[in-house]
Amino acid sequence: MKKILFKGCGTAIVTPFTDEGVNFDEFKKLIEFQISEGVDALIVCGTTGESSTMTLDERKETIKFAKEVSNGRVPIIAGTGGNCTKSVIEMTKWAESIGVDGALIVTPYYNKTTQKGLIAHYTEIAKNTTLPIILYSVPSRTGVNITPETCLELSKIPNIVAIKEASGNISQVAEIKNLCKDELQIYSGNDDQILPILSLGGIGVISVLSNLFPKETHNIVFDFLDGNINKAIDGQIKAIPLIKALFSEVNPIPVKAGLNMVGYNVGIPRLPLIEMSEKGKEKLQKAIEEYKNY
Repeated sequence: MKKILFKGCGTAIVTPFTDEGVNFDEFKKLIEFQISEGVDALIVCGTTGESSTMTLDERKETIKFAKEVSNGRVPIIAGTGGNCTKSVIEMTKWAESIGVDGALIVTPYYNKTTQKGLIAHYTEIAKNTTLPIILYSVPSRTGVNITPETCLELSKIPNIVAIKEASGNISQVAEIKNLCKDELQIYSGNDDQILPILSLGGIGVISVLSNLFPKETHNIVFDFLDGNINKAIDGQIKAIPLIKALFSEVNPIPVKAGLNMVGYNVGIPRLPLIEMSEKGKEKLQKAIEEYKNY
């Protein structure tokens, strides 16, 4: 059986910014909060971490910093994806050299590719690293879906171990599980679909919600895995209004606003993303308070 990077909740952690660059003091606070609350892994420089508007040096510094601060307490999974195969290989090899635990690699965006192209892209990357790789399918952002048949082909590669499935298509998730069995573990890429995906054999979530509530998100997964199904359902349903607020504007606009509301100083997203609207902030603040008092 292939290596399982983690079960439970992996936080797609935000990157705090100042006008000068990455706010590493605040990033350390976030990491320590996540670990103290029992998160099962940290995904650094993914979509929520705004990797697309970070320089290469910033991405490397941020991933290395997370690795050093965590000091083996939780797996660190580096977002190394991009739309140039050669660049992804270089970044993934670098991440392996500093000792991260795995790589999350999104499908190529903008230039896109065919399903055969996806197989060629991921095969070439996997040949050049021994890191466990999590595929990342998020067609709403990239314009590219990883089909179940493509998942089956990629699951034959030893170090392609999992997929972050954010297509929103539950029938597709079921088909991936049917075709790939345990050769490709499945993580929910959508916080509102944690339980549906777990019920189809998934083993966890790569979460935005857990930036704010890591313990509660972790508990949704493990209540289900431990057989406490009604408790898991309650946890998922309780979170739905907050999840809706966290995705009412483009991620990570709301989650950064939310973290600032609860006492962190993560700054605002980098352009072209902007600060959350005042109306959006009011709704998010209300959703956070209602979640706490549920």
